[in-house]
Amino acid sequence: MSSKVRLFAFYLPQFHPIPENDQWWGKGFTEWTNVGKAKTLFKGHYQPRVPADLGYYDLRIPEVREQQARMAQAAGIEGFCYWHYWFGNGKRLLQLPFEEVLASGKPDFPFCLAWANESWKGFNHGLKNRNVLIEQQYPGEEDYKQHFYAVLPAFKDKRYITTQGKPVFLIYRPFELPDVKRFISLWQDLAIENGLKGIYFIGQTNHYAQWQDILNLSFDAVNIVRMTDFLKYHRSPGKKVTDKINRFFRKVPLVYNYEAMAAYFTGAEDFNSKCIPTIIPNWDHSPRSGREGLVMHNSSPELFGKHVNDVFSKIKQKPEELRIAFIKSWNEWGEGNYLEPDLKFGHQYLEVLKQNVNEFNNR
Repeated sequence: MSSKVRLFAFYLPQFHPIPENDQWWGKGFTEWTNVGKAKTLFKGHYQPRVPADLGYYDLRIPEVREQQARMAQAAGIEGFCYWHYWFGNGKRLLQLPFEEVLASGKPDFPFCLAWANESWKGFNHGLKNRNVLIEQQYPGEEDYKQHFYAVLPAFKDKRYITTQGKPVFLIYRPFELPDVKRFISLWQDLAIENGLKGIYFIGQTNHYAQWQDILNLSFDAVNIVRMTDFLKYHRSPGKKVTDKINRFFRKVPLVYNYEAMAAYFTGAEDFNSKCIPTIIPNWDHSPRSGREGLVMHNSSPELFGKHVNDVFSKIKQKPEELRIAFIKSWNEWGEGNYLEPDLKFGHQYLEVLKQNVNEFNNR
């Protein structure tokens, strides 16, 4: 293991055209379409956000993927956690970048997979309606087996991230998988049959109170994303009323200071070795959803550094292999949620992360 803290950054493979996106949004659509047309919606709103070093890249280009890996590795990130789309009955989307990484052996940078098991709705991806674009289905055991064998070559790749000798596999919505215990049991059996030690299953949740329920479903660990804890538990009644007025009458997004929200990005559960905290550098959904989005206002490298240090304080006493944190995200540009350099901050977020990693590892 290259470091004493293990950082896995969620990686969005949306930055290349696919026929389905052409049909839904128009020829040539990628996530950059929303990013490029984003507008300032209130005083001081940081939009549009323009990528710096790599520009409006296309993930079909190997050199782009290589440069991303070099930047991430230099900042102390152990590997990318690629979002993986399997909708049932063998239906996949956006698999090309990862398939090329797998087939080419490049970049030589660790990776794991996160199954984004949810239906796609228009609103979440930049349309004004909430129509289902493609439905997530769970046809049963034969499909689960097909799914396993589709990802088995990745599990067997020497770059695949492991914990306790097992490949890491995250499930985005564990409660939506109707027979999740059977799914996990089946995959564990298939893993053993195919020469693996098993699979290290991680369930993700936005509700910290659910972590034990997820473990009870046979997961090995839980990734808690506390991005909206401030909204759920710490807004004053007056602020809730103001938010409703702003959203429905003034047509202003939900806007909160990053510093206020970041105070609740970690919690006591994160001390547990089976709970994996999440590092959140920024968030602004308005490129996709316009005035109905959520905006974390005034994120800065300095505040981000404080948040990273807080996360590290929660994991420092864990066994070395379990000192894990997920970074949300490496390149979710359409949600204003990224570590990649932009024109305003350059490499500052990456440099702050590197500094914190070095300090942690040298203690």
